[in-house]
Amino acid sequence: MTESPVHHELPIYRRIADRLRGRILSGDLHDGDRLPGENALMAEYGVARATARQALSVLINEGLAVPRRGSGVYVRLFRPIRRHGSRRLAREQWAAGRAIWDTDAHGRAYTVDQVQIEREEAREEVARVLDTGEVWIRRRRYLVDDRPVQLAASHFPADLVEGTAIVLPDTGPGGAYARLGDLGHSPAHFTEELRARMPHPRETELLGLPAGTPIIAIIRTAYTAEGRPVEYNEMILDAASYVLQYDFDA
Repeated sequence: MTESPVHHELPIYRRIADRLRGRILSGDLHDGDRLPGENALMAEYGVARATARQALSVLINEGLAVPRRGSGVYVRLFRPIRRHGSRRLAREQWAAGRAIWDTDAHGRAYTVDQVQIEREEAREEVARVLDTGEVWIRRRRYLVDDRPVQLAASHFPADLVEGTAIVLPDTGPGGAYARLGDLGHSPAHFTEELRARMPHPRETELLGLPAGTPIIAIIRTAYTAEGRPVEYNEMILDAASYVLQYDFDA
């Protein structure tokens, strides 16, 4: 097969990376398969070790591969989670006792672990939004297909949720939003702010992120129909694991 002139202009390490990427995306190499090591690439392509290492680094930085110390570099494929901005927060979802994550996972196995629930003094920006000095915080980590994909920290006004199921590990059917509804403070409006950045070391550790993988930081505020803010939620998403979908009318 004749390669295009543009392809010939690419550095050799990029050409090697392109061929490996093609094998991954075609299904020749599967999730968890070990990629050819530096020695194998040196022998196959007649290149120096530094060039072979650069080729593997391209795939690592793209999130298609992950290095394992003392073992090699492995394919890291994961079917993205489609996060539908409005559908997942629809009242008919949580009011019927269904979890928000049922919409995101689409039947895939998901779990929540590392749940921590604490009453704390509200940080300045949280206190400003929720108009309160103290909050109950629910911190947790979400896994899909046994892979960590999201961290979340929901803040609630302490006087609003004190003594309710919202401060328990299991909030019951429909989650915290359904419990807010039981209290007469159903969320009726949401705002979300999104930005992309590189992760902090702790985020990298908790999400098991390969080098070079960015995160999506989302701050969501939930309001009642009367305009009272009842939740301030900070979410950290593995950017390589998500497709964010939003629908708009013209």
